[in-house]
Amino acid sequence: MSITKLISAIGNNNSIYPLLIRDCGIENPVKVAMTYKQNKSDKYIAQNAVRERIIDEYATSAIWLGGIPLVNKIFDNFIRKLGFNPNVSTKLFNNDNIQNIDKNIELFKDKAPLAVNDLLKIKNNLKTYKQLQIIKLLASVAIPTVFMGFILPKLNFSLTKKVMKNNKKQANPYVKYLNFDEFDEILREKNSKRNKVSFSGNLFNNLTRLSTVEKMAITDLGLSVGRVTTARNKNEKIDNAVKMTGMMYLNYAAPKQLSKGLNFLSKKLFKLNVNLDPIILNDSDFINAIKTKTFEMPKSDKASDILKFIDTNPNSLYTKTAQKTNLVKLIDGKCRDPRAFVNTDEIITLNKNISDFSKMAFESQNFDKFIKKARRVKNINVMANIIISSALLAFFLPKVQYFFRKLITKNKLEPGLVDAKNK
Repeated sequence: MSITKLISAIGNNNSIYPLLIRDCGIENPVKVAMTYKQNKSDKYIAQNAVRERIIDEYATSAIWLGGIPLVNKIFDNFIRKLGFNPNVSTKLFNNDNIQNIDKNIELFKDKAPLAVNDLLKIKNNLKTYKQLQIIKLLASVAIPTVFMGFILPKLNFSLTKKVMKNNKKQANPYVKYLNFDEFDEILREKNSKRNKVSFSGNLFNNLTRLSTVEKMAITDLGLSVGRVTTARNKNEKIDNAVKMTGMMYLNYAAPKQLSKGLNFLSKKLFKLNVNLDPIILNDSDFINAIKTKTFEMPKSDKASDILKFIDTNPNSLYTKTAQKTNLVKLIDGKCRDPRAFVNTDEIITLNKNISDFSKMAFESQNFDKFIKKARRVKNINVMANIIISSALLAFFLPKVQYFFRKLITKNKLEPGLVDAKNK
């Protein structure tokens, strides 16, 4: 992956990449270190706290980041075996006047017959396909949530209980504490107790519109509920509630607000429009077309006009630009994929951003200097967003959590481990 693509990926707050960088690359190791520092006055509790934090953070990250894609892949293979294409967007079933399954069948029957055939199969078995998608969506959210929010904490606490009961203290506790034989025994104990999880209600209209990141937000909410309900005492419940509430905000809302704020400041302070993706800003064909005023665009910002332009100009630079930023999916670069749903709000925003960027570039005293400065500032904004949001998650949130812990419990040690040690 090139530097430009990497910056583009981590700057896209609707993708999992910023979450991956913040969670695994920065937040987890810092939280482990801060956990030890917070509990180091009692070395035995500190050792157990660090072990619990390592298991909790990294196992949760693995399930959180990989669970939804894995479950989706398993169910997609099952759906294919039943003769359906799982990539057909369920948003095409909504009553959208611009994009819907009937309109796309009629519009693309000659341009993309194979894709239209997929649509026809689903149209003729719409009830079955909807049910399959409901099961897939519920499973992709419920399975990771149950594992992260309920099973993992119980296993972690059981391991701590076992270690403390045996009172096996050693200079380097991690080798013995992370013994897989002990995990196997705990798993066998847990498997003997069946927990029934049931789901009811028609959630199709709400869940089918969710992106992977939005599903991750739901699993995080479930994780929060799980961590609070499985806590070992009242103080640990409050401690977890403070932590999980902060994580929800800092993972999903704060980065988007930061991005808007940084872009706004760039416009006010430097007279720059840096709302465009770094991939676009570094596309020499795009920049040259803007400079020579040969960049063709839809006649208006209306969704219908934009889609019509894309369908009649699949080889245009505008269409390729939308494709590069994953706003439009094309079949062999020849026509729009009728099985995919175009987010019209995002493509309208792209339209406006291109127009605004072009206007500001020509209003500047030096076009080339403006472009170079825009690229530099955009890259700085993306990295600043990652650094600030990561610092808030890794440093500020734990400090807030520890402040409330000491305020409520009059103790800076892990509240769940204090009781566990004294038992």
